[in-house]
Amino acid sequence: MKLFKEFKEFAVKGNMMDMAIGIIIGAAFNQVIDVLVKKVLLPPLSLLTDGVHFNDKRIILRDAVLSADNTILKNEVAIGYGAFAEAFLDFLIVGFAVFIAVKFMNRLRKKSQDTKDTSIATPKDIELLSKLTDLMEEQNTLLKSKK
Repeated sequence: MKLFKEFKEFAVKGNMMDMAIGIIIGAAFNQVIDVLVKKVLLPPLSLLTDGVHFNDKRIILRDAVLSADNTILKNEVAIGYGAFAEAFLDFLIVGFAVFIAVKFMNRLRKKSQDTKDTSIATPKDIELLSKLTDLMEEQNTLLKSKK
């Protein structure tokens, strides 16, 4: 029963919902990046390499062995460095996109935490902390003037 209660607290506090939202958005973002790399960036790159797709690039260690009726007796053994290059390009693009998104969010957060900037609404907790700081400074100046 205690385990169920802990799970309920975990789910109600929002941790589970935050994780679910993050996973769903991450999966959608992965699809966007996958299409961007495979359908937008790689075709011009394969044009530069005379129409060869990166995914087809590999070093063959052993050719496939076929029987007389063209059934495969032994599969080909190859190092798919083209698939690795494509995955690495995916990684770089995802990393850069996440960097840009985080940089943008940090800029918005910094603007929203600036109590003097009225173009963006300051969150209530920052506003209250700012007022508290102002009141403490005012109190300190009053106490110093009484001495």
